[in-house]
Amino acid sequence: MFEERPQPEIEALMKANPEFKQLYQRHKDLDKRVMDAELGVLPIDDITLAQMKREKLAAKDRLVRMYDLQRH
Repeated sequence: MFEERPQPEIEALMKANPEFKQLYQRHKDLDKRVMDAELGVLPIDDITLAQMKREKLAAKDRLVRMYDLQRH
């Protein structure tokens, strides 16, 4: 996530905004868990997987909004 954005900006935002940092870490954790579940490494039921995907998407949407607000 945020691969197309300048990494120094992301790092500065994480240092300046604890909420952004926490949400960014949560998104990374969910991303790994979803990928592991889809690969069969993490046994998980479909309902839990769907919930994790929704939470991951909500975190991403919030992160993008926070990033855009910070830039403007």
